[in-house]
Amino acid sequence: MATTDARRRRLGTIVDVNAERFRVEMTEAADGYTLVGFDDQHYVARIGSLVLIPLTNLYVVAEVTGLQERPDAGPVSSASKSMEDITQVSSRQLSLTPLGSLPFDETENFSFGVSEFPPLYADVLHVENRDLDRILNVANQEIAIPDSPHATKLRSLTIGTSVVFNDYEVKIRINEFFGAHSAILGNTGSGKSCTIASLLQASLGKATQAPAGGSTFILFDTNGEYRRALSELPDPIHRTYARISHRQAAPLDPTDQFSEREESQEFQLPHWLLTPEEWELLLQTSDRVQRPVLRNALGLTSLFAEDSAGDLKDLKNHILASCLQHLLRDTENHTSAKHRMRSLLNVYGSDEISVHGVLHNRQVRYGLFDDRDIADIESTLKSFILHDAEIPGYRQHPFKFSDLETALDMAILYEESHGNSRVRDYCSTLLTRVKALQSRDEFEFLRADPGQDLISDSHDSFVDNILGIGRNGTQLIKCAQVFILDLSTVDDEVVEVVSSVVTRLVFDRLRRSRIRNAYPVNLVLEEAHRYVPSQPASASTLEATKIFERVAKEGRKYGLFLILSSQRPSELSGTVLSQCSNYMIHRIQNPEDLHHIRRMTPFISESVLNRLASLPKQHALVFGTSVSIPTTCKIRTASPLPHSDDADVSTYWYRSPGEVGALPV
Repeated sequence: MATTDARRRRLGTIVDVNAERFRVEMTEAADGYTLVGFDDQHYVARIGSLVLIPLTNLYVVAEVTGLQERPDAGPVSSASKSMEDITQVSSRQLSLTPLGSLPFDETENFSFGVSEFPPLYADVLHVENRDLDRILNVANQEIAIPDSPHATKLRSLTIGTSVVFNDYEVKIRINEFFGAHSAILGNTGSGKSCTIASLLQASLGKATQAPAGGSTFILFDTNGEYRRALSELPDPIHRTYARISHRQAAPLDPTDQFSEREESQEFQLPHWLLTPEEWELLLQTSDRVQRPVLRNALGLTSLFAEDSAGDLKDLKNHILASCLQHLLRDTENHTSAKHRMRSLLNVYGSDEISVHGVLHNRQVRYGLFDDRDIADIESTLKSFILHDAEIPGYRQHPFKFSDLETALDMAILYEESHGNSRVRDYCSTLLTRVKALQSRDEFEFLRADPGQDLISDSHDSFVDNILGIGRNGTQLIKCAQVFILDLSTVDDEVVEVVSSVVTRLVFDRLRRSRIRNAYPVNLVLEEAHRYVPSQPASASTLEATKIFERVAKEGRKYGLFLILSSQRPSELSGTVLSQCSNYMIHRIQNPEDLHHIRRMTPFISESVLNRLASLPKQHALVFGTSVSIPTTCKIRTASPLPHSDDADVSTYWYRSPGEVGALPV
């Protein structure tokens, strides 16, 4: 550094050095902890500000952690000062904590850790914005794209303004933030939703000249906040808004769009896309009996969806004949047996075993069995029985949701035909849950009809709609960058199932990519503690959490990255939270949550963490791989804001009683 520049920026000298702390006596020029330079007036003694200590070929970067008066210093009269006093020390002192080193060579970056310590009486310099850019490694924010001389891309994004360095814009590095898992934490009302909205607006191009047309964001919007916030994004950014609706929710108006670049749709999740484990989660099955029976029932839906040929045809007839034989022996109630036989044959009957072929005479049609009828039917069915036959596994072929109850009944009958007489008693709660799912309004999104034009039988086509991918013949094209799934009208039970299934489908799709990591996807989990908890409320919640834990551990390899948002970090899965590389922490006052953050961030100083409880709204402590040092900033204001405004209580309190227009009639 040039001598004149060093003299201009000098604020004091080192008078005490140890491995963990330096002490600085400030010059008289730093009057009132303010240093007046040629370029500006610098307030150099804020807690959390940075200083540089020049050595032979690098600077030691240190953080200001304390301010004090020298104990033996007496009062100094301003009238007694002379020009010579300007270079003398004052009674003011700073305590510094060393952070790392910054080479003089401007092509090299800041690195944590100090291996060379300053000598006594070394100069201490205040930092300028160009130094901060180098320390935070965010210099040259916009760079040229190779082989495209007129195109540029962003290397970092501005997220807010520093609360320590006047008018300094705090930036995060795009690759390190959006190419890793991140967590946005804070009390309700501290500004988390606005932070997410501001991040997405900046990253998608609203605040820049380079819209990110190749990006993909999937939002689990549990409070219905982000449709408005993402309504004014520039070309070529498009988004899809999908909502889970039911009879008690207001219908989705297709004309109610916030922009021309939005496609709105009712979200439907074809039930045949669920894996056996997800069916077990949905139906809350017990381990010993219900899970094997459910898996057999799902296998039957796949088996009877297959074209009948060869051994497959014989296996179908064997299972059907075994179940009908068992019903036929139930002679105590002929009418019930006949109805159950007819139900099975109507759904799963074959060319060889049909209603017309088995229930062929008048007496049987009306449920009037006699010994001759039973013997006749048993003789017909006996020829279809195989030895050592097994029900095949579930292949996720399309089937009607209502057929599951029939398949479950057949699976129970098949077990009963093999001597397990109590299986129906053990599966009574399972049958009840299946019937409930067929009637509950909030699960209507799951009861898709395989014949609907809007429902695709293909796993990939369903997932591609979420990923914003369309097809032009055999070629895939990018159609949308944002998928907002509005989950605000459903309970946690539905949120658990939908979030885990969608995440698993996206993860599986990316794992099969021809080029690994070539299609990065960022999954935003709003109110993540509701469906990624540390202490599951039930066994089903535990199963739902597993996919997020797997993505947290393996998603980076395939380009799937999580952005968690929660007001209760202590209630989040420790596995998922431990894999986050970046944190934006707003005000947190709960002692349990503060303790949890202290445990998961051992490299953050206690003085920095102590400020979390008093952070103003919209302020956050940012640290992790996307910023070189922990930084406190005021997050850029989102425009438009998400639909998460605070209630104006006094406005609604102090008015004359009248019609209540906000609530549904």
